Amino acid sequence: MSTTTEPPVVADATAGGTKKSAGRGPWRLVWDQLWAKGSARFGLITVGVLLLAAALAGPLSALGGWTPEEFDKRAIDPYLGGVPRGDFGGISARHWLGVEPGTGRDLFARVLHGGQVSLLIAFTATAVVVLAGTLAGIAAGYFGGRVDTLLSRLMDLTMSFPSLIFMIAMMSVAKDVNRILLITLVIGLFTWPGIARVVRGQTLSLKHREYVEAAKVGGARSWRILTREILPNVSGPIIAYTTLLIPGMIATEAALSYLGVGVRPPTASWGQMIAESIVHYETDPTYFLIPTAFLFVAVLAFTLLGDALRDILDPRGGRS
Repeated sequence: MSTTTEPPVVADATAGGTKKSAGRGPWRLVWDQLWAKGSARFGLITVGVLLLAAALAGPLSALGGWTPEEFDKRAIDPYLGGVPRGDFGGISARHWLGVEPGTGRDLFARVLHGGQVSLLIAFTATAVVVLAGTLAGIAAGYFGGRVDTLLSRLMDLTMSFPSLIFMIAMMSVAKDVNRILLITLVIGLFTWPGIARVVRGQTLSLKHREYVEAAKVGGARSWRILTREILPNVSGPIIAYTTLLIPGMIATEAALSYLGVGVRPPTASWGQMIAESIVHYETDPTYFLIPTAFLFVAVLAFTLLGDALRDILDPRGGRS
């Protein structure tokens, strides 16, 4: 028996209403509306550039002539406490974004590799959160009863914890472990209830739709109904929420690294670089401004893109 999956409903910018795909695929309509919106277009281009730079961090840093761990003692003045030689933190043809005070490590290479680590943690943690939250939300909304009660209470319990304090405590206790993996799991542990509640609400509104009831009458098992009927129809809000999660993950990783419990030297991340730059802020403000600027632009770009996707894919949720 055929099943019915509703395509994403996207806002019609010209008519002021909503419409479904008419001769064109729904995802093509989503793309067209994203590209037509200036802030979303900025977010798309910036996110694309950041992801490309992170993926090609090795070749790009080699193009600059330096690795992130390579010292250049000629670029710093040992008689002034390791302050970079030249203006603006030692920016020159040898070091395109200057050097790190005290060591002479190339900031261009470290920012690229730091972005690779920060974005890897953000995307991996987001994937963990979305997977756990979606599974819990669909199960709670579809099965109801004791399953809903148990999962809802677990959501409430998790959200009641002061998450940042618990993250700091857990990261401080665990020492000889893979820091990137640990940060990913710790962030995911405390963040999944948000998307679980969104998915639960969407599932509750879909479980009594005609096509779901028809699938039940036709003898379809619960797993088939969840994967073929429910999940495709909550994909829009999930995608929008996922895009909005990423900037929060980037900021959380930066905060943990800034507090000294995240990524540790010599591995670079934007938060860890900002933490190290505080000591040199008065003598070399460029060292503070460069990773801060990259962090700001990344969070802004993902936020603008997420807001636009939410307005298009989940307009009712965006207004609530």
